[in-house]
Amino acid sequence: MGLFIKRNMTQRDQDTGASGGFEGFFERAAKAAGIASQAELAALLGVHRSAVTQAKRKDAVPKAWVLTVSRRAGADPDWLEFGRRRGGSGRVAAGGEADLSEIFAAVPKVRARLSAGGGSFETGGEVERVYPFRQDWLRAKGQPSRMVLMDVVGNSMEPEIRHGDMVLIDQGQTAVVAHGVYAVGLEDTVLVKRVEKRPGQLVLLSDNRDYAPIVLTGEELDALRVIGRVLWVGREL
Repeated sequence: MGLFIKRNMTQRDQDTGASGGFEGFFERAAKAAGIASQAELAALLGVHRSAVTQAKRKDAVPKAWVLTVSRRAGADPDWLEFGRRRGGSGRVAAGGEADLSEIFAAVPKVRARLSAGGGSFETGGEVERVYPFRQDWLRAKGQPSRMVLMDVVGNSMEPEIRHGDMVLIDQGQTAVVAHGVYAVGLEDTVLVKRVEKRPGQLVLLSDNRDYAPIVLTGEELDALRVIGRVLWVGREL
């Protein structure tokens, strides 16, 4: 069993308005990661739903959970754990001040690079940095806790997606919708393509007509991994 955070508040915690325990942790994790339920928390942590239920019953949170949410949502672990920020007076936002964590969620940008071309072997999942997005906008698009940002290399999806663009991917959306743009894996390669279903086939289409469609049939279909749907594209001018 990992270390647990118990609801035993120090005088300093009381003075700064900090609160431990499961409910406080869940409220702050929901704000930071853009999740709305304990099931989504379990998915974010990679644990079974029953583990979250048990933590709530004990009113105690494994230390590893705090670190996981901190890493994946880009949130201050002290704030997640106790409701206080590092540095300064350590006080939480006053009631009359806007708490930006209620408005924005931090989406991680991972080192993996998506190829809009012949395929990229650079598939490391290390987080490089995080970017803030409005939580209400993310929720309208899909599952914020499953979203990541990746860079694109290659020109096969031009003009829609260009070399050097950064794309937002929802890893919770793996069911293929006609002509949707997806990040997909074929063996050790990672691609961004428009996906089309046909009887007994999946076709990976490039917006750039210089690239021929990739038609997958039979056992080739078993080798395809749909990583997630591309929801948004950002680029520098």
